[in-house]
Amino acid sequence: MENALIVSRTKKSIAFFTEMLNAASMKPLAVLESADEARRLLGERDIDLVIVDSPLHDEMGEDLARYVASKDVAQVILVVSGEYVDAVSAVCEDDGVLVLSRPLNKAMFWSALKLAGASQSRLKRIQAENDKLKRQLDDIRIIHRAKCELIIRHKISEEQAHRLIEKRAMDMRTTRRIVAEGILRETSK
Repeated sequence: MENALIVSRTKKSIAFFTEMLNAASMKPLAVLESADEARRLLGERDIDLVIVDSPLHDEMGEDLARYVASKDVAQVILVVSGEYVDAVSAVCEDDGVLVLSRPLNKAMFWSALKLAGASQSRLKRIQAENDKLKRQLDDIRIIHRAKCELIIRHKISEEQAHRLIEKRAMDMRTTRRIVAEGILRETSK
């Protein structure tokens, strides 16, 4: 994790989180006091970690934490008063929010920071694999559509259409998708 967003209304908490992030070689990208400001910034920038220190000026912080966890790859640490930690955990943990109890100590926060970093690394790998699979599915769809066009227009079998696309790709030293896109462009004229 490289950058973080701190959402807190108290200077003491902001100083604590900033110190801990600096020790972890992370830079606080911004320090904000309201959930609305945080939502606006999150719409504009990619952030690795969001620390929400409840309560905020405009809401308790649970909604913001759940929003961030549902939208981004960003990890979320929500800090709440000790008396509310069980109730908030029950609501937020299923969304992937790490809920910590106040008062915080350095060891507890450091552990949460390490856990958030490990989770984010895993999530990024999963997202990269998901993107790769989506690209492969798109390739398959386009190739299949091109095969269908070849079958209809040239009255050939699926195997022949498949071989034709593969042969053109090898001859042209390009991908089957590019060949398929060319076939689809030709047939749409």
